[in-house]
Amino acid sequence: MKNRSNKQAGNTKREQGSILATSAIGMLAILLAVGLGVDISRFYLTKAELQNAADAAALAAVSALDTSPNGIHKAVDLAVANMNKYDFRTTNVSFPRANVVFAKNLNDDPYMSETSAAVATTADDIRFVKVTTDPSAVPVSFAISVLGNSQNQVTTATAGFSVPLNRFCNFLPVSVIDYGTPMVPGQTYTFRAGPTGSVSPGNYQILAVAGSGGQDVRVGLAAGVDKCASPGEEYAVDTKTGVTAGAVRQGLNTRFDEYQTSQVNPGDMPPDANIKEGIDHDTYIQPGTGDVQTPSHPGIAGRRIVVIPIIKAAEYDPGRNVVKFNRFGLFFLKTKVGSGNGGEMEAEYIDVPLLGQGGYDPNGAPTNGLMAVPVLYK
Repeated sequence: MKNRSNKQAGNTKREQGSILATSAIGMLAILLAVGLGVDISRFYLTKAELQNAADAAALAAVSALDTSPNGIHKAVDLAVANMNKYDFRTTNVSFPRANVVFAKNLNDDPYMSETSAAVATTADDIRFVKVTTDPSAVPVSFAISVLGNSQNQVTTATAGFSVPLNRFCNFLPVSVIDYGTPMVPGQTYTFRAGPTGSVSPGNYQILAVAGSGGQDVRVGLAAGVDKCASPGEEYAVDTKTGVTAGAVRQGLNTRFDEYQTSQVNPGDMPPDANIKEGIDHDTYIQPGTGDVQTPSHPGIAGRRIVVIPIIKAAEYDPGRNVVKFNRFGLFFLKTKVGSGNGGEMEAEYIDVPLLGQGGYDPNGAPTNGLMAVPVLYK
């Protein structure tokens, strides 16, 4: 009886030892699994940060494309600047200019370098930008035995032009008149007539899109109308009678860094980055020596490129009346508005693909193949 008791006690001790060993191994496995989960979570967080930065850099780069070699270089500048805005948990990220590449078509392989894309005959057709982050080493804290000391994270983002637009936003509350002859790129067209050149008595091509007051015209010309519209029969707008010379001058000239009233300001209505008058659009996007004048206030490139509704001459009647948008066009402002009531305002018609503001309605009006918005593709 005594021997049996001793034997049972020995078995119990061995079982307890086995349980302790098994428990220790189990705890180590659990700790390793938890550590692995923590490390993998960190990888996902870092990957998400890098992806957000790459997406922002690609979209910024596309916004600079303007069919010129200069636009290619600006695209790379913006991509690098946007990438450097991200903190990445205070970890420095290497992002050389070579990591920004370009293509004419989304599925081109390989994409071309900045130098290749900046050739004048090539830049005209560039529509897509791909941004790739350099490998970013994320340290491993817990699962070193499984994952090593660190893991590299790399992300890419491709952005480009959207489908052509058929709904347009932030257009100017004025009109260019279609007299039935084809519009010619490079020529200038009137978008605000003087008292002796109006399309009909009392109409000076100003539109009451946002309101009939002078302040509506002033703000609309300075910032664009806070509305969207499609060409065609479904959209009609009142004309605004009266010359309204002061409001026209005060609004439009903000784009040339001129602020004559407190009702417009450079914070809300900034000037263009180049306010040099008398140059054409080709010179504007690829300036030479002496073709650039920097504004005194912080400027934004592209403020002199505007969207203006085009209306058939037959739509205008004497006095205030309702007109319909036939289509929208892209125009370049060559000069600011002069003093006095006289003097027609003109802008150069341009037909190069540019980024605008608006959208696409599959059931809407015909698209404008020259206008798009920047979108992420992958």
